[in-house]
Amino acid sequence: MRKIAIIGGSYLQLPAVLKAKELGLEVHCFSWIDGAVCAEHSDYFYPISIMEKEEILVKCKEIGIDGITSISSDVAVLTVNYIASHLGLISNPDEYTLITTNKYEMRQSFAENKVPSPRFTIADSHDNYDITGFHFPLIVKPTDRSGSRGVEKVLDPIQLDMAITRAQNESFSKTAIIEEFVTGREISVESISFNGVHYILQITDKVTTGEPYFVELEHHQPSSLPDNIKQRVEKIVLTALDALHIRYGASHSELKVTEDGDICVIEIGARMGGDFIGSDLVKLSTGYDFLEATIKVAMGEFKEPKITEKSYSGVYFLSKETESLVSIIENWKDYPEIVEAKITNPNLRNIECSVDRSGYFIYKSKTNKFNRV
Repeated sequence: MRKIAIIGGSYLQLPAVLKAKELGLEVHCFSWIDGAVCAEHSDYFYPISIMEKEEILVKCKEIGIDGITSISSDVAVLTVNYIASHLGLISNPDEYTLITTNKYEMRQSFAENKVPSPRFTIADSHDNYDITGFHFPLIVKPTDRSGSRGVEKVLDPIQLDMAITRAQNESFSKTAIIEEFVTGREISVESISFNGVHYILQITDKVTTGEPYFVELEHHQPSSLPDNIKQRVEKIVLTALDALHIRYGASHSELKVTEDGDICVIEIGARMGGDFIGSDLVKLSTGYDFLEATIKVAMGEFKEPKITEKSYSGVYFLSKETESLVSIIENWKDYPEIVEAKITNPNLRNIECSVDRSGYFIYKSKTNKFNRV
């Protein structure tokens, strides 16, 4: 039986574990035990932090894995690429891992390759930064985190130091990136690559809480952008993927489209989009099993994607801001469009990052976006 290592054991990685099992692979999962729901679903589970890449490498050599992957985790990408490069397995080049997991390094790569993106600078652990020539409002983020952790919009200089400290506290490297705020419509582009060839699968519309934290509340596919804008978006994303040296596997590109039609790349993850985008929504809207393809890429198998259907899909998240969703989630079987729903925490909270959300429902429709909210 062929063996695959999956880095990370939280609920984010569970779809990958279950899909790998479905494909007949022997699954070896690495993660801290706390919150590791994948432990009971994997063939073998190792309570090792995903940051301990050298220790995981030793174990993977011993196991004799045939592939390695992770979904929805930028941190895990570092370990996946490191181990794959040492074992001669398929992954993106380890020497370019930093530019796909560090927002500052990514911005520099975009600037060098003329990929449209916001003006930026870095604030290091000593609060050294220079925003000469920048125009408020600004966005401050940790350089190396996802899930909207530590992200804040800053309206004036008085707020800036506090926002930088908040972002640095969330950062593994204790650094923050400062960017000029770009107004516009938020979208993401879901794609898969093999041997440096990129395939755009879907464009997703995004709805967030807005300022100051911009946590995602909804995702919908396909995007309702005009076709001419979609074509420009796809062209820019293909250039950006090449700039980041992404050659294999899933990618999730986040962009903004301004009222004037200008397109700006916010960031790109060399992994699937979280929030059920990669694991569920793409297959629901296109018929293409994005999750299966991502695992097969890691195992050295790939066939050019085929879109077999054109449906609408999406997810709504529950929080204090969206408490009207409670009745829909509690009675979700009354709605034929809803395919899955769950309340994960009955105590609704105002959200500052994605972990503050309290539930969700996922829908699929043949005719239009779910519009009963």
